Amino acid sequence: MRPPLRLLATLLLAGTAVQAFPAAAQTANAVPQLNYTERKLANGLKVYALRDTSSPNVSVQVWYDVGSKDDPRGRSGFAHLFEHLMFKATRNMVPEQMDRMTEDVGGFNNASTADDYTNYYETVPANHLQRLLWAEAERMGSLVVDDANFKPERDVVKEELRTGLARPYGRLFSHYLPMASYQRHPYARPGIGSIEELDAATIDDVRAFHATYYRPDNAVLVVSGNFDPADLNRWVDQYFAPIKRPAGAIPRVTMAEPARTAARSYTVTEPNTPLPALVMSFLLPPAKSPDMPALEMLQAVMASGDSSRFNQALIRTRLASDASVYIDDKQGTGLMAPYAILAGGKTVPEVEAVLRRELTRLATEPVTQAELTEARNELLTSALKERETVEGKGDLLANGVIIEGDPRAADKRLAALARVTPADVQRVAKKYLDLNTAVTIRYLPAAGGATASSGDRIALAPSVVTTPLTAPAGITVVQPASDAERVRPPEPAAPVAVNVPQPVTARLTNGLTVITVPRTNLPLVSASLVSLGGSTADPEGKAGLNRLTANLLTKGTATRSADQIAASVEALGGQLAASAGSEGMELGLTVRTANLAPALGIMADVAANAAFASNEVELAKGQAVDDATLALQNPGALSRIAAARAVFGNGAYGTPAGGTPASLAAIGRPDVIAAAGRALRPETSVLVLSGDISPAQAQSLAAQAFGNWRAASSQTAVAARPAAGEAPLKGKVIVIDMPGSSQAAVAVAKETLTRADPRYYQAMLANAVLGGGYSARLNREIRIKRGLSYGANSGLSAGRKAGAVVAAVQTKNASAPEVLGLILEEMKRLGAEPIPAAELGTRQAFITGGFGRQLETVEGLSDIVAGYVQSGVEPSEIGRYMTSVRAVTPAQAGDAARSLLAPAGTTTVIVGDAKLFADDLRKRFGEVTVIPLPQLSLDKPGLR
Repeated sequence: MRPPLRLLATLLLAGTAVQAFPAAAQTANAVPQLNYTERKLANGLKVYALRDTSSPNVSVQVWYDVGSKDDPRGRSGFAHLFEHLMFKATRNMVPEQMDRMTEDVGGFNNASTADDYTNYYETVPANHLQRLLWAEAERMGSLVVDDANFKPERDVVKEELRTGLARPYGRLFSHYLPMASYQRHPYARPGIGSIEELDAATIDDVRAFHATYYRPDNAVLVVSGNFDPADLNRWVDQYFAPIKRPAGAIPRVTMAEPARTAARSYTVTEPNTPLPALVMSFLLPPAKSPDMPALEMLQAVMASGDSSRFNQALIRTRLASDASVYIDDKQGTGLMAPYAILAGGKTVPEVEAVLRRELTRLATEPVTQAELTEARNELLTSALKERETVEGKGDLLANGVIIEGDPRAADKRLAALARVTPADVQRVAKKYLDLNTAVTIRYLPAAGGATASSGDRIALAPSVVTTPLTAPAGITVVQPASDAERVRPPEPAAPVAVNVPQPVTARLTNGLTVITVPRTNLPLVSASLVSLGGSTADPEGKAGLNRLTANLLTKGTATRSADQIAASVEALGGQLAASAGSEGMELGLTVRTANLAPALGIMADVAANAAFASNEVELAKGQAVDDATLALQNPGALSRIAAARAVFGNGAYGTPAGGTPASLAAIGRPDVIAAAGRALRPETSVLVLSGDISPAQAQSLAAQAFGNWRAASSQTAVAARPAAGEAPLKGKVIVIDMPGSSQAAVAVAKETLTRADPRYYQAMLANAVLGGGYSARLNREIRIKRGLSYGANSGLSAGRKAGAVVAAVQTKNASAPEVLGLILEEMKRLGAEPIPAAELGTRQAFITGGFGRQLETVEGLSDIVAGYVQSGVEPSEIGRYMTSVRAVTPAQAGDAARSLLAPAGTTTVIVGDAKLFADDLRKRFGEVTVIPLPQLSLDKPGLR
């Protein structure tokens, strides 16, 4: 284990006060503390620095103490709308320049709006730190707010709202839950707002909001990563210190949510609801309350992992397909919301009775010491994961400052968790989970054909307190500088080299390959057992078999029950996850180094001795059917699944990886046993160990755990299915009619190439120019220029036998034909015009930068190597990846675009309310095949 980061020296600068905090004593579980320095500028800006020279990156975060609770009266969604405008122009930056300065150099940026804060964060190669500090100071001190930026971005936010509502249960969690939970506090208002109130916002409102809240004394700057402390302080003084602190006071929400005195319940129906749902809410104290650590432990006992109480009582009994506990800790009154998405055929009253029983049991009986130990270990592993990246460490510190007023809040939380007792958990359960004051929402599917919600009306209580926005005196309207006057950002410094760990490969005597990828900055190891045999190996008519088989691996062995497996792994602080993609199965877990040996022993038992008990097979099939049913109501997911079926027909790459209700019903226990026998064989499997472990240790532990694994003597082979088969809809425009959908999801797909094709990197770059990232062409044309979508992208998948490119966009129904035309036009232009070298360079940086960030985490390392194994690529490719990306020329990318990504032969699937766009679609594109949702069959290449 590597010791905590060394303290930064105390720096004394004129006009500033600097304080350095020593690391607190290591906990018994060796989670490194956050080592930071703190300054406060004369204008009130708080500055925190966490240095990590092991990373080639740096994270810059600015958090403002303003969020959705501060939305002005009649302007819900305003803080979030303003977040979008911060990515537009400043006096010296043109619109979207922040994206050019981050994504185009190999970094990324984003932002989020919560009830209590709005944060902006970038992670970039460390040599770009000065440029990002300059840019963030520009946004704070000289934002340009005009109609040219405001109106298009408001349209984007409306599409973001519609995207959320188009998803099943989107309205339940984003709108109904807060509206029903709070009676007076503005936390009741949905952070995304409403179309009506977004439309009511004016440019004067925006300017007043910026002048009121976006000021240095209402902000926290956190810099985390590889930097020189003296440089950092000099640049902070240069760019941020000149920003003036306004004279007026910052308005604060002082309303306290009153205690509930009675229970309330609502029953509503919604059209895009595959299965009924139930959610209850309880009010919590502010995040800084000493009760919060015990409440966090309570949440983990209830809903963290397969051995949790909710999983045992609701999912393992097939009452629910999903059940968990949402907890939202805030500056003010927080929220805890247990919820369940019902299993098929179950009713709300029977699920509600069990949920209430479990909540009552927490208040009347102490949790066991074993439950508490398990929850604590899971939370400690999670804490290590949060501290793997420079962004994660900065986020932890900033959140503590804004929410709890304490930069050491995250470290104090860990110490407090170590002190929580069963009595503490019972006490807070009794105090806060009072069923006599619960708010309950029963969320039901609408009757067939209904396109609008009905039932009890959930609206803001009339007593919710909101305040009007009062414009400060003397607002300065910033105008963009002319080209001659514009100040350019500083030049980047010399690049910092990226350290790419080199995999070491060995083989056990039973044939199992062991690949070690060392990374020793934290006491954490990720283990993945990878085998071939994914969804492309599913027999015809039994789609979903291999994913179902993977899900069953952890559900019991010859000597351990499913519950014993879950409890044993979770007691070690890990969770044993099983999955299957198109090319293979994978068993994975991440644990602290000290717990790796026993965790691998359990993984080996699961791989070699899975029992596939009949009752577990039926339980897993039921859960898989629920998942497949859910996908049918999600426009985005359904468009992509249907597009793959239309392109590849009844071939191996066309069938849904998760199966369909009909295909899952055809699967029996013998099918599962045979699939496992074909896939899980030591001589064809690979164990990947990444993180705090040496190759010698890895080989020793692998031999200890897996050395006795032997495959079954014989297995019946299944005839290999062709990559593509009969595809009657290939090349067509297909509409799946989903009446009442708030958006249309557009997917344009085309078969491309395999991973082994020598043109792979060239195609990857061509696709990146088309739709890889915020700065790519599709997003520029559809979101940035026209405001037609929250996001537009394309993805290239390349498997062992086939591959595809899919461009995906969600937009309001009426815009679907326009969006399809824009996608096809950009695909055509990509191959028809030379790709500028500068544009290709930004996409190369985008790809290599994302790859470099993935290298920062042990799970990221494991995922890279596991993906290589399943794709038939040598692990040593990890060392050649960046060079291969950078070697692609504009001409090569253009050739790949013309041969692989041209619009000719593409297949289009649009899922939405057909009556709002089908006629226009036919006028633009000719023949259109319309399939009503009730007639859709994903089991057939013709989709019905």
